[in-house]
Amino acid sequence: MPNIVLIIGSAPDAIRASHWNKTTFSKIIAINNAWKVRDDWDFLIHPDDFLASKRPQVISEDQAIITANDYVPIQNTYGGFVYAGGTMAFTSAYWALGALKPDILAFIGCDMVYPTTGEATHFYGTGVADPLRDDVTLQSLEAKSTRLFYIASQQQCLCINLSIAEESRMIFPRVSIEALEQFNQDDYQRHTNNFNQMFDMAHINQAVKREQDLAFYIESGHYWKHLDTICSTELSALDNLWMNALVFDA
Repeated sequence: MPNIVLIIGSAPDAIRASHWNKTTFSKIIAINNAWKVRDDWDFLIHPDDFLASKRPQVISEDQAIITANDYVPIQNTYGGFVYAGGTMAFTSAYWALGALKPDILAFIGCDMVYPTTGEATHFYGTGVADPLRDDVTLQSLEAKSTRLFYIASQQQCLCINLSIAEESRMIFPRVSIEALEQFNQDDYQRHTNNFNQMFDMAHINQAVKREQDLAFYIESGHYWKHLDTICSTELSALDNLWMNALVFDA
């Protein structure tokens, strides 16, 4: 059985994960308010400004809270927040890659698409659309998803999206929960081989080299305090390289 880590965000369909069999997953990571989706999560990951009043008041000895002290050093080993994208869906994924070394990273509730017609934006109602804020690192959520997809593949980790929403900014291939529950080592290897054929290595090599050349690296993770050293135009061009790094009809 592959080592499958589930990451739960706060999109409306996150609630689907409330009844999934935990034995499908080696670990479950809840982002911010998603700890309310089910009470048997293993890790709650949140930024420093996540209000204490929104955090669980009691956790079991088998659960752990992951904060900036934990995820910033790991994020830095993958190039830092400027290149990864400064929102928790990506931060939690890179932390999981470094700390848990999964074979599969499965996402639910991380579509980062927010309705403007008065519908619920989150499973608990209406919330702040953090990934859509005016942030130089989030000019293209699709590009940041592509980067994560590739970085994970270099660890032999598959990123998949369990969402059934019509639209998602997470570009990972869709897999149903029913199919994932039946995944074995052969399925994992077959999907690994298929997904690896999607990568356009010419664009990936250009993107990786461009990251190195730009050197937009902030060790503290507080990139918003150093915006004068980060060029949004250069980051947009870098996003374009990542956006051209996948060929879905391979």
